[in-house]
Amino acid sequence: MWFYYALLSALFAAFTAIFAKIGVSNINSNLATGIRTVIILVLVWSIVFINGEAKEMGSLSKMNILFLVLSGVATGLSWLFYFKALQIGKVSQVAAVDKLSVAIAIILSVLFFKETVTLKTVIGALLIISGTILFALK
Repeated sequence: MWFYYALLSALFAAFTAIFAKIGVSNINSNLATGIRTVIILVLVWSIVFINGEAKEMGSLSKMNILFLVLSGVATGLSWLFYFKALQIGKVSQVAAVDKLSVAIAIILSVLFFKETVTLKTVIGALLIISGTILFALK
């Protein structure tokens, strides 16, 4: 089931890039990111409340909170830079370079979680890195 969620994530990420490129035209990219963030905030909290999941907040540990805050900071910075890059770059190039995060995540997952690296994983990461370089070249 995780694969279908990941495919949906990729599909909506692609639409995000297209919609954002249009949305950031002729406005400040930080303002665009702020507007987008408010929409996400309302959407996600609506889902949490509709599903009755807000009651689980009491079970969060300090570790959960710390790392969710750090994740939120990283996400916010990623979005700010992504929107700025979209504003001044081509969607195809920005989206490709942004996906370099996959290769970086693979490296970090090995360092932090001791995940196993197979030959397939290494080849996949190298292909992503190579593709990113190709897209970034003029």
